[in-house]
Amino acid sequence: MSEVKPVILIVDDEERNRKLLHLMLEPEGYQICFACDADQTFAAVAEELPDLILLDVMLPGVDGFEIARLLKEDPRTADIPIIMVTAHDGRAARVAGLSSGAEEFLTTPVDLAELQLRVRNLLRLKQLTTFFKAHNQSLEAEIEARTSDLRRYCAAMDATADGITMVSRKSMRFVEANVAACALFGYLRTELVEITADIVSGIPRAKLEEIYDDLIAGGNSHVRAELPIRRRDGSDVMIELTRHAYRSDDDWVIVGVHRDITARMETERRLHRLAHFDSLTGLPNRALFNETLDKTLVMAGVRNWAFAVLLLDLDHFKNVNDTLGHDMGDELLKQVAGRLSGCLFLRDTLGRLGGDEFGVIVVMEKGETAAAQVAEKFRQALVPPFLLREHEVQVTASIGITLHPADASNAESLLKFADTAMYRAKQQGRDTYRFFTAQMNVDALARLSLDNALRQAVERSEFVLHYQPKVSLRSGCIVGVEALLRWDRPGVGLVSPGEFIPALEESGLIVRVGSWVIASACKQLATWAASANRPVQISVNVAYRQFIEGDLEADIIRSLEENNVPAALLELEMTETTLMANSERTIDVLQRLRTVGVRVSLDDFGTGYSSLAYLRRFPLDKLKIDIAFIREVTTIASAAAIAQTIIRMGQSLQLDVIAEGVETDEQLAFLRNHGCDEIQGYLFSRPLPLPLLEELLLEDAKLGGGGRCIPVSVAAR
Repeated sequence: MSEVKPVILIVDDEERNRKLLHLMLEPEGYQICFACDADQTFAAVAEELPDLILLDVMLPGVDGFEIARLLKEDPRTADIPIIMVTAHDGRAARVAGLSSGAEEFLTTPVDLAELQLRVRNLLRLKQLTTFFKAHNQSLEAEIEARTSDLRRYCAAMDATADGITMVSRKSMRFVEANVAACALFGYLRTELVEITADIVSGIPRAKLEEIYDDLIAGGNSHVRAELPIRRRDGSDVMIELTRHAYRSDDDWVIVGVHRDITARMETERRLHRLAHFDSLTGLPNRALFNETLDKTLVMAGVRNWAFAVLLLDLDHFKNVNDTLGHDMGDELLKQVAGRLSGCLFLRDTLGRLGGDEFGVIVVMEKGETAAAQVAEKFRQALVPPFLLREHEVQVTASIGITLHPADASNAESLLKFADTAMYRAKQQGRDTYRFFTAQMNVDALARLSLDNALRQAVERSEFVLHYQPKVSLRSGCIVGVEALLRWDRPGVGLVSPGEFIPALEESGLIVRVGSWVIASACKQLATWAASANRPVQISVNVAYRQFIEGDLEADIIRSLEENNVPAALLELEMTETTLMANSERTIDVLQRLRTVGVRVSLDDFGTGYSSLAYLRRFPLDKLKIDIAFIREVTTIASAAAIAQTIIRMGQSLQLDVIAEGVETDEQLAFLRNHGCDEIQGYLFSRPLPLPLLEELLLEDAKLGGGGRCIPVSVAAR
């Protein structure tokens, strides 16, 4: 109310306590001074009277109780409010403090909000008390002075944003209220002083009288409470209320400081929602889901419940973000959340755990069949296409299920096991669900060990390249080789690609390893060129994640320039999935690479979803017939028809066609008769380490082509 900053004296013999209290009060704009013992306290008070004293109980020499008693006995310092600070929160300490004259007690560690509020209220009450004393003295002097003081008091009360009221204990009526209180309650001041306090508080009069009597007795002095009050228009508003009682002649006046906390509570609710709910879908987030899972475990122990935890991950969700954009991805997640919610009962919990992963807690009454029914409901709910503006998107999900108490009895294990089961569902074709089993746990640990070993393999350069020759059916000569990744694991030897390449792709390490393959292939091309060997094209496989998450174009251009090799000697083999991911960007990158001379081959053709329209759009040089058709080309008519169709399609589009997996003379004859351009397979050579490949290339160069130029003895190695 005054522009002069209140002075607060902090008395404590511990420097860290003084500093802490100083830091807590400094933002309120008070003037702070310090004392360490009784002598310094009385010296500071003699120099300048503080507005409030924070007094530690345990002091060297004269303790805080004695200092408080001496200050209260001195008329000059008797009105200074004292807050005792003590580590003892017992009745004896409180009685001793009140007996010595302290107005308030705080126990350590001190709560910031409580300290600031109590200091603020005591300073206000001190101002009011000071005013009342001055006012009473002026009443004895003259009526005009009293009237002047009263006006100043009302102006001071009206200057604060908090509502301040005074209630007579005898009549229970309001005797005074400032402007803020009238606005808060919705009454004029003249109207407010005509009613009793219970009408506004909403508390029955008898109960309110009991509260006031406890306050007067000193048992609940300065108690802070959050409660609703009733406005004149019948609406309720939440306030923070602090009460204080003081004697006025033969009556007691209850002073109330009211603060509207509607905005603060709304902010707290908003912060709580942000902390516990997903802002996109409105579902519980990971933190609230985990908290709910912990509570469910407790209830399950009390009520002997069985329940299931399901983890659901959308299949190929990244494709939606990459092709339609993140806004469409977000819209899809909201629609998916809505459909999944419709599959559950109120007792079940659905949360979004992050990205495209959802978690579900299903309380079961019929064993694991209930969990399977929910999983099947989810699958069916996702069957109808999702409409994202003008786009129709089909979505499936992989779901992992674990059971309590059959699988685990703690939250961490349940979530881990559900994740393991979900991963198994993805491995087994996606768009399905799987229950956790003990074997899954063994597999998960093995997978973790494999991932760690692969990360070490990347750091320790344990990967090598083997090469499988490609033979022209026109010349019979080797016209290229396919670089195939191999892992020479220490203590194990060569590891099957089927064991580690899926793990590389799943973990994202394929991006780094793929860059290494490109660099190694270009380096090998440069080595052959320097040795005057016949140039042989090397093809490298490009994984989906390498293309989307890495910088394929930069890797290739850098490797070609650093090794100074013709771009036409490097060929990229990509699957249809890789080409279709973010197709516009794919087309741009491939067109720029083909401009500099890099060749592009479509791998495993015939097994995906390519169409003639896509083949015309993509800048391709070669089609590779998938091994599944070649294996059956001489035994199953449909496989032969597909192979012939691919060859004719390649010819019509002016694309070379290569068949992989050729193992028999009959397959070779079929492909030669139908105009296939190139072949590779065990009939000629298995993938070879570099020394054996170079030996084979020398033999091929000596023979100079013309029929099968690779001797059977070499091919069998």
